[in-house]
Amino acid sequence: MAEKKKLILLTNDDGITAPGLVAMYRHLTEISDVHVVAPETVQSATGHGITLSQPLLTSRVEVENAFVGTAVAGSPADCVKLAISQLLPRQPDLVISGINSGANVGINVIYSGTVAAAIEAAFLGRPAIALSLYLKRDVPPDYARTATYARRVIEQIVAAGLRGGQVASVNIPSLRANEEPTGVKVLRQCTRPWADTYERRKDPRGRDYFWNSSVFTLSTDEADTDVAALKEDYITITPLQFDLTEHGVLREWAGKKWGV
Repeated sequence: MAEKKKLILLTNDDGITAPGLVAMYRHLTEISDVHVVAPETVQSATGHGITLSQPLLTSRVEVENAFVGTAVAGSPADCVKLAISQLLPRQPDLVISGINSGANVGINVIYSGTVAAAIEAAFLGRPAIALSLYLKRDVPPDYARTATYARRVIEQIVAAGLRGGQVASVNIPSLRANEEPTGVKVLRQCTRPWADTYERRKDPRGRDYFWNSSVFTLSTDEADTDVAALKEDYITITPLQFDLTEHGVLREWAGKKWGV
């Protein structure tokens, strides 16, 4: 009997028609059955929100003659929850989120809908990988080429032993046609704060409002972090976890007396 092909759930936060998702689909179908369940519209920086107060509308859409997928009027996390519980023919062997248009390193990991989708899959016991492309203003994004690198890294992560409930975030540098990645590094997440900037404006009634004008740039950082390595054109791999417990403080406080 022929071995059953692995099933991959492919999603993102840029919307079901995003070029990064289409490019990744074309590469993944060479090795697996791929089902696309992705947001109907762009959901960048939505974090891990889910929809509770309204129904999740879905529609079947054809994208670039590449695939017919399910568009969900909800968040990236919604897409994963709905796909795994209702839409897929069986449990996926792997969940891929991306390729995102923009890096998800440092504290961006907390805000990212791309990463949230992968973490939601890990919540549900599936192995998951988030993929992101660092964008530079003077370098046109090449999603087809990025997907080639992404597929190679995905295969290496799976071979290294990515298990159910585990998640990795992969960031790929922006490269010109004559450039190659410096290499691949497994690194910790940078935790330095991102300096927000706001532009103050007036509405027609004279009330102040503020427009977030922050532009994410890769600043100088400790050499052992995702931010520093991506700046040097490395492909970065960062294993993530969703246990937010501060275990050091937990141990410290456990020995203290508490009461009401």
